[in-house]
Amino acid sequence: MAPLAVHIKHAGKVHDVELDPDLPPTAFKEAVYQVTGVPVDRMKVMVKGGVLKDDTDWKKVAPKAGQTFMVIGAAGELPKPPEKPVVFLEDMNESEMAQVLAMPVGLRNLGNTCYMNATVQAMRAIPELRVALGTSSPLDVLPKALRDLYNSMSQTTESVVPASFLTVLRQVVPQFSELDRSKAGMMSGYAQQDAEECWSQITNALKEVPGIDDSGCSVSGKKFVDQFMTGEMRRELKCDEDENEPPTVSTERVLKIECNISNTTNYMLTGIMDALNQKVEKNSSFLRREAIYSQTSRMSRLPSYLTVHVVRFLWRRDIGKKAKIMRKVKFATEFDALDIVTPELAQKLTPVSRRLKEIEKERAERRKVRKRTKVAQSSAPAPSASRSDMNVDEPQAAPTAAPGELEEEDAYRSRELAELEGLVDPSLKEDFGCSVTGLYDLVGVSCPFYFPCRFLSGTCPAIVTHKGAQADAGHYMGFVKKSVFHGGNAVNGSASRPEQGFDEDDEDWYKFDDDKVSIFPKEKLGTIDGGGGLVEVSALNCAHIFSGRR
Repeated sequence: MAPLAVHIKHAGKVHDVELDPDLPPTAFKEAVYQVTGVPVDRMKVMVKGGVLKDDTDWKKVAPKAGQTFMVIGAAGELPKPPEKPVVFLEDMNESEMAQVLAMPVGLRNLGNTCYMNATVQAMRAIPELRVALGTSSPLDVLPKALRDLYNSMSQTTESVVPASFLTVLRQVVPQFSELDRSKAGMMSGYAQQDAEECWSQITNALKEVPGIDDSGCSVSGKKFVDQFMTGEMRRELKCDEDENEPPTVSTERVLKIECNISNTTNYMLTGIMDALNQKVEKNSSFLRREAIYSQTSRMSRLPSYLTVHVVRFLWRRDIGKKAKIMRKVKFATEFDALDIVTPELAQKLTPVSRRLKEIEKERAERRKVRKRTKVAQSSAPAPSASRSDMNVDEPQAAPTAAPGELEEEDAYRSRELAELEGLVDPSLKEDFGCSVTGLYDLVGVSCPFYFPCRFLSGTCPAIVTHKGAQADAGHYMGFVKKSVFHGGNAVNGSASRPEQGFDEDDEDWYKFDDDKVSIFPKEKLGTIDGGGGLVEVSALNCAHIFSGRR
């Protein structure tokens, strides 16, 4: 049946709409909403026999062209036309679909290249790296290939074949061209490689990439790796056998800190402290013989992205090859680095660190209040119309806002940002790319763990894991927190908001198993802490990338 031109009467006004008897009543109510502004859940359309329901059969109503329907309900704000015209998925190209669907893409395995795929996915969790690669020109061959690969990954919804990047990687680092000698003939191919070694080689190749400023523009005289990934370690050597021998102090630049695993290591922090506090044997110029020294190492500069290398692979002389330590080592998704810094740096970090912890508790509480309010509003019954209301065309009074409502979140974050910036030590503020809080979030699980420094931008986590008991075999996978792609991270550390529809309480991850990308619930992170489980967070082949609260 063809659509009918009918009239509706609401609040003393008559509007013309179309009624299509072939469509359900909800479609007609939506058309009424478009001209009256009365929400469908608060709308009553009077028909012969009572009120039009969503499952009413139009044949029983028998509408006629020119018929007038009475509409009762309080009008809200009329719907606004979309700022941009609606575009359907079937009308989009690959690049537009990738932006809308937001799901990151995987990388095809080209023959024992899972170590490279997991590492590339984990390093993609550093948004500043993508900015630096995109604004720097010219670039060396490997950084250029990495930039092109990331561009390809952001412009498609299908898995990407990283053939060009793999070719360049093997040209720059010939060791990755090693063949698997355990197989011969038709079964031979490239050997499995160490993801930690791949991470180190890619990082070294990025050392000449120019740095960026807080607006994301390229800066001459600075290097990206020095800014965001390099820390400074202060080491003090003191002789245990001669108190009169003065301690020697040295400083070196480091790209990662290690987590050593012993028979008593149960937690990542314990392994880190074991690596920072060591006993070494060396020749004493005072005693003129070998003596035992205590080496104490502390960070005098924390980068925005702190890489922790969980050392699970070691060389065993008795069997002449690498072996894997299978012990479980628990790791947290948040890391307070104040325990591993020098007293001078700790004094600078403490004020903003303490206040940031308080702010994050306040944010969590506000999110709870907003969720409770939203649930209460959605479950509240729609206002019912009395029988006398059916004869009145005047709109009902709109509900008034409850007193004491929360402000918009942007207002809170602007004040928080101003307060935190006032607490940042001036020397740290001038060192763009360093951590100004010492507080880190696990950004991804991959070759090393990256912990991005937290400030007001969202968390940015990544991990690379090794599955299997053999060091020269097995399979690598990468894990990156969903907030990296949807959490509103900003290069300049501003109070950016997450993208629309993303829940800030969403702590789930993406698992990158070569070209297979899936959701990895946060509750399962405990399954990748070692101990012979399905997935092993491995040493030399696994690191935590912590993103500091800048």
